[in-house]
Amino acid sequence: MADHHFTPPVATRGIQLPLIGSLPRVSPVLPTEPKGVVYTKRWVVELLLDLSGYCPDENLVDRLAIEPAAGDGAFLGPMIERLVASCRKLGRSLSDCRHSLITYELDEQSAYSARAAAHNTLIQHGADNTLARQLADAWVRQQDYLLETDHRQADFIVGNPPYVRLEDIPEETASVYRMAYPTMRGRADLYVAFFEAALRQLRESGVCAFICADRWMRNQYGAELRQLITSAFSVELLLSMHHADAFHDEVDAYPAITIIRHAPSRSTIVASADHRAEQVQPDQLAITLKTHNQTALPQGIRRTVLPTWFTGSAPWPCHSPEQLALLRQLEDQFPPLEMSAKVGIGVATGNDRVYITTDPELVEESRLLKLALAKDLTDGTVRWSGHYLVNPWNDEGLVNLRAYPKLHAYYERHSVALKQRHTAKTNTDKWYKTIDRVNHALTRTPKLYIPDIKNTLEPVLDHGETYPHHNLYFIQSDEWDLEVLGGLLLSKIGQFFIESYGIRMRGGYLRFQAQYLRRIRVPVPQTVSNIQSYELKKAFHLRDKPRATQVALDIYGITACMMETALEH
Repeated sequence: MADHHFTPPVATRGIQLPLIGSLPRVSPVLPTEPKGVVYTKRWVVELLLDLSGYCPDENLVDRLAIEPAAGDGAFLGPMIERLVASCRKLGRSLSDCRHSLITYELDEQSAYSARAAAHNTLIQHGADNTLARQLADAWVRQQDYLLETDHRQADFIVGNPPYVRLEDIPEETASVYRMAYPTMRGRADLYVAFFEAALRQLRESGVCAFICADRWMRNQYGAELRQLITSAFSVELLLSMHHADAFHDEVDAYPAITIIRHAPSRSTIVASADHRAEQVQPDQLAITLKTHNQTALPQGIRRTVLPTWFTGSAPWPCHSPEQLALLRQLEDQFPPLEMSAKVGIGVATGNDRVYITTDPELVEESRLLKLALAKDLTDGTVRWSGHYLVNPWNDEGLVNLRAYPKLHAYYERHSVALKQRHTAKTNTDKWYKTIDRVNHALTRTPKLYIPDIKNTLEPVLDHGETYPHHNLYFIQSDEWDLEVLGGLLLSKIGQFFIESYGIRMRGGYLRFQAQYLRRIRVPVPQTVSNIQSYELKKAFHLRDKPRATQVALDIYGITACMMETALEH
């Protein structure tokens, strides 16, 4: 493609993914920055190469392998050794390998060291000095892979892309990366662009094999990358290495090996490895991970096989293999909560100091709306703390301030602060509106409240007396008895879904966002028996999680052992 401009994200969803064209010259992001440097241990490199199929018994000479961020050459050395072995097995000359391998490195000193390492490896394997020098110079490029991608299609793209947040990159450079790689959204890490660049460059049946932090699989900033992968590629294997000793230095990251092939989607192997995996020979570990014989798994390795992978941009809840297997089982058997209930979030104001009050005489009585806050949910009930929303809405829309003198005067006193909000700047004649419109019918409607940030799923019933603040999510349903649904969500199975879909924040707290709540699987309300309904309601009233869990396990047809194993308790 001659031009690097295209419309995101649709242009990235087809099987034919064009390479970027020429881009503006910008300051490179050098890997010498501490946040970008993570050096991979040799056993992990060997395992990743084995899993990708970059093996000496294959014809590696006539294929192109790319390592996009050489660093200290952790991948380059083993790749050269395998390439040389393949060349000899085929009876070919080493000079035939000139176009078999490309590695990129930004830092001049690191690129020099990588060439020296390549040269020495070739010498050790019998190459003469001149040929070794020529091949090392041809293979190692001091360039930015994201901006200088070779236009040849690759069979293998392997490595450990740098971990650099976009806010740590010069703004000019970050803008060019975003322009070239539309999967980089929000506060994405630079490795998202490396994934996209690699996937674009794969030929049909080519494979991208990275060890990388796995946050993009669940975070919002990884949505477009997940969309790209699930629409055009097959996730062959995902190996979580959170508890494995994968790097030479301790890093604040949760790494995973992903093997992604440019091919129609097939089954996916999901596995995890702990520190004991280092004691297993990489080639044997690779064979073990790919086998369907569960009894062959060594200590420290767990795995499952999913017949289908996720679709679209939805988060990949990749925790333990057992957790993911159980999740997919329940997803296949039960519909999502959003099919029988509405999930929403409370009102966002843009300035809570102005819009929230405890003074019942502040403005006209009709302009005060009883507001429920997260701190009002105690002991499984709504204990209203006396907070009101100073409400600019009626059923028809924004009120006419002239009809409410006290409200008008109050907003005018705070007009400077209110007009500084983004929503006011884009709607200058509606400067006094809250960010979200108030739906007054919701106040009168029974609903379950769920706080946004908490350790456990704790639904609380509002009988139709308050309106939720934006730190509360609500569930409303015409099909469910909300106390029965509340008991179901109170159980460990409700917790299981949130732990599967969500991400724990620092401090161990979970986010109970609408996108996760909507995906919780629940039975069709009419299939819950009268006895089960009674027990769930009783458990909900008593806040009895074990009782709720016992009933829920029966409804979902799973055992307590399966649940505890899946949650790694």
